[in-house]
Amino acid sequence: MPPLPDRPAPVILRSGIAARDAWPLDPEVVHLNHGSFGAVMNEVVAVQDALRLRADRNPVDWFPRVPELVGHARERIAGFVGADPADTAFVTNASAGATVVFNSLRLEAGDEILVTDHGYGAITMGARRLALRWGARIVTVALPLDASEEEILGRFDEAITTRTRLIVVDQITSPTARFFPTRAITDLAHRHGVRVLVDGAHAPGLVPDAATAGGGDWWFGNLHKWPCAPRGSALLVTQAPDREDLWPLIDSWGGDDPWPLRFDSQGTADATAWIAAPDAVDVIEREYGWERTRATMSELADYGAAVIGEAMSEHISGPATPDVGMPVASMRLVRLPDGLGRRREDADELRMQMIDRVGVETAFTSFEGIGYLRLSAHLYTLPEDFHGFIDRCIPVILELAAERRAEALA
Repeated sequence: MPPLPDRPAPVILRSGIAARDAWPLDPEVVHLNHGSFGAVMNEVVAVQDALRLRADRNPVDWFPRVPELVGHARERIAGFVGADPADTAFVTNASAGATVVFNSLRLEAGDEILVTDHGYGAITMGARRLALRWGARIVTVALPLDASEEEILGRFDEAITTRTRLIVVDQITSPTARFFPTRAITDLAHRHGVRVLVDGAHAPGLVPDAATAGGGDWWFGNLHKWPCAPRGSALLVTQAPDREDLWPLIDSWGGDDPWPLRFDSQGTADATAWIAAPDAVDVIEREYGWERTRATMSELADYGAAVIGEAMSEHISGPATPDVGMPVASMRLVRLPDGLGRRREDADELRMQMIDRVGVETAFTSFEGIGYLRLSAHLYTLPEDFHGFIDRCIPVILELAAERRAEALA
């Protein structure tokens, strides 16, 4: 094993407070899964609470003003992902962004949609439903975990046929915690006359100007993950010539408005997450700076993977920390003992066992029949959190692995 990296120091914000104290996280729980549901800073919680109180105190005054407030929020936040506000709409989450695009498309029987074996399950399911509606077919492009950019582009080039109409591809993969070169994939696809939907769910905050960097005819990304905005806030960005065919998932009084204004008001839906989202971006820039934040998250993730990987190494086959080809700033994979987390359902069950049995919030994932711990870190993550995982979780993991081996021999 290579030598362990130096233990990172706890993050102190510019205001002088410890980063851990800037989030309302339960101090009795070890938090190592920011990547799934994010975490909202205290200051942003207060902003959203004030907006909700304003709505509850005077709802008749509040709701007619929502489109203006959301439009102002779009103006403030679009630049964070490198987009023009006129190309940007708020949606509830990444899956909603994908559904909006899928609902707008018209295919023919026999058309093909390309997805990858690294895709997020809910988005891939949406693509399957789109194919089913039109008699099209899904083609899965298999990509090795450690694939280089050149190999990825080569496999897409081989997979595209005269019937390919759409590629759905992740900018940062959820199950395997790696980048894909989506802008280069877009350029390749366009040479073949194929359109591209980029799943940038994890990209805002981890990738500067994420929408511009991501490419695609359409791009969507979550704000509740790395930007730490309230949950229920995401962006859909497009310059597609047929973007007037995109409609909110809720028909409301803005339905006669052009893109993207028709997305700014959707009945009595709670829009406070959208309105507060720019404050989350601004707080992290003010308190630490986004470039520095990415560097610190990477340092923390490297340390966590190294110490947990060393503790796990004698119990696994293969490298403790696999090569993912193009790693991201904040997430790392650590291999689990054989038999654990082989399927997504098994990995999800393991996640709940860790929170229920030992009070650790983390994520487990599966790829090609191998289970992994997917670590993710943010500014509030402490080095002792990784050691807490070792002390609390590894004994349970080894116990469960022994049970799986016994079941296999029975």
